[in-house]
Amino acid sequence: MIAESQSAGANSYVLLQIGNRRFGLPSGIVTELAPPVRLHTFPHTSSLVAGVIVRRGRIIPIYEVAKILLGRSSSAHQFYLVARRGFAARPGEAETFESSAIPVNGQCELATSDLQPCGEDRPPYVSGMLAIDGESIEVLNFDVLLAMETARVTDGSRAEAQS
Repeated sequence: MIAESQSAGANSYVLLQIGNRRFGLPSGIVTELAPPVRLHTFPHTSSLVAGVIVRRGRIIPIYEVAKILLGRSSSAHQFYLVARRGFAARPGEAETFESSAIPVNGQCELATSDLQPCGEDRPPYVSGMLAIDGESIEVLNFDVLLAMETARVTDGSRAEAQS
């Protein structure tokens, strides 16, 4: 469960553990921390999609983001962190949202801190840094992180088509 250390607000973040590293997500997009339920797998070509779970009557894709964040898969996880992923809208249309999940280790906690800008050397899925208890924690842009594979596949397709 999410341990509440501060009240939720604009500077509120859910701190989560993936592998041996901690990251943050804006608390406003996190919907729940789900127990490990049956992961349904199926044949597909998306390297980040581990499968799907059925939660509250909805099918929720599970993204193995450890491949991007740690450079390897993380086989040890205890929960699925479910968050809202936004999709850019076409002109004149509203942005759409979908529940997506990532495997996390251990418990998560709610923390309040000011988001600090990050250096130019940070990957595009890092929206800033939090300084909490002497630790620097990267805050993830969930939409950009989950779109990393799409961008890589699109760039690879273009490169392949041009060769």
